[in-house]
Amino acid sequence: MAGRIITVAQQKGGSGKTTVTVNLAIALRRRGLSVAVLDTDPQGSLGRWFMERLDRHGEDEGLEFTTSSAWGASYESEKLKKRFDVVLIDTPPKIESDLRPALRVADLVLVPVASSQVDLWATEGVLDLASRERRPVLVVLNRTRPNTRLGAEVAQGAAQLGVAVAQAQLANRVAYAETLGRGGAVAEGPAGPARDEIGALADEIMLLIAEAS
Repeated sequence: MAGRIITVAQQKGGSGKTTVTVNLAIALRRRGLSVAVLDTDPQGSLGRWFMERLDRHGEDEGLEFTTSSAWGASYESEKLKKRFDVVLIDTPPKIESDLRPALRVADLVLVPVASSQVDLWATEGVLDLASRERRPVLVVLNRTRPNTRLGAEVAQGAAQLGVAVAQAQLANRVAYAETLGRGGAVAEGPAGPARDEIGALADEIMLLIAEAS
């Protein structure tokens, strides 16, 4: 069976796309799935993480990194899904033509929304494009601050967007930045809230994809 393509998209920079991509990739890899990560963001943060990972952990045949232009995302991801169970596409913070190829091939569009009203507003452009391409969307609340008024307002606003919102939320934890900087991911660390919430998100995503197949 061909692999599944998950496109991580959000037009606002700083929403945590690369952090979400990295941590999902490793969480799925630890479940025994083969994973390819495709970086279409010229900033190249995903590539720097992968090179750091190679230096510290060595090669893994079940985890591959590659890059492409935004326009080449559809072609490259279609090739990768023939060899990998999951292809994760990390996209640049842009909308319109640059994002369309990565959306068009997606089995699921994952939209991280950081805990601010500005991030919530920025989501509308991505959701509109995904709707035009008729792609399923899952909004993920990222860098949340539980038990705060702002956190509650953003969660309420997300629920009113007219798309699915993940039950799993990713809190504003230092562990994400620390592990990413070392070429790692929270799924490889000690048991704790960060590992639990990424695990819950990975399970939720794979269930959605399985139900849609």
